[in-house]
Amino acid sequence: MQWMTRVDVEASPEALWQVVAEVERWPEFIVTMRRVERLDGKEPGPGSLVRIAQPRMPVLTWRITEWTPGRSFSWQSASGGVTTTGTHVVAPRGLGSILTLSIDQTGFAAPLVGLLTGRQTRRYVEVEATSLRSRAEASG
Repeated sequence: MQWMTRVDVEASPEALWQVVAEVERWPEFIVTMRRVERLDGKEPGPGSLVRIAQPRMPVLTWRITEWTPGRSFSWQSASGGVTTTGTHVVAPRGLGSILTLSIDQTGFAAPLVGLLTGRQTRRYVEVEATSLRSRAEASG
């Protein structure tokens, strides 16, 4: 199961990346995030752990699998027979940026989880993209 959304952002890639990369601040402006905390005290990068609490979702621990400063990061969480990968990509577009967010779920239970939570997951990804866009545009 895979969901993706892409939004144009009227802010520089640098300004957008600043907002995307500061994941622990997301609950300040994204309603789909109740709590985001880094667990290991490390600078974000491959292997870093982050715990996320979201409404109507189990609290999950995510491991950053890819981190390209200024450009993108991915993280993964595994629970109940499903591995979920979230990817966040910032790309230049004229004087602004493009933000692409995607969720990919694999594993034996992925089809069932997709059926049960797909609508909510798609909505959360869209809310997160528009919230990140609004924050980046407001900050420069």
